[in-house]
Amino acid sequence: MSTGSPGRRGSGLDVDDAIRTLLLVMPRMVGRAKRLGVPEELRSFSLAPRHLSLLAYLLFDGPMSVNELATRLEVAPTTVSLMVSELSRKGILERREDDADRRRKIVSIADEHRAAIDGWLGYGATAWRKALEPLTAEQRQMFVETLAAYEREIAGE
Repeated sequence: MSTGSPGRRGSGLDVDDAIRTLLLVMPRMVGRAKRLGVPEELRSFSLAPRHLSLLAYLLFDGPMSVNELATRLEVAPTTVSLMVSELSRKGILERREDDADRRRKIVSIADEHRAAIDGWLGYGATAWRKALEPLTAEQRQMFVETLAAYEREIAGE
């Protein structure tokens, strides 16, 4: 039944052993991520999980338009526009006109909240970097595609 020990590196796992290991690891990961909590200075803003990816893209990739954010988040531009409006009213995000096209608005994290958001989301990014750097580009791609496939299955797609 079992072709390898889940704790031994390089020993290989059959599908059932991999599932057993992931059923232990995934809830622990989620629990630890939840325990990180929102930094004190951001708690009053009632940030929801839907805000995390948007903030992460702006933090790591810099300012961008609502349409660029919508493409990356795989949601409609109106959804992003509503989130941006909400976070702008709270002072977390700033919107400015695009110098190249005045019809476009560029969204960025407000300077006064950048350090708190970086400290909060940067911790997870650092952990992912340490986990992913030893892998080859192909292994990283497979890992990301596997997580995305799992997420689609859980969502019932």
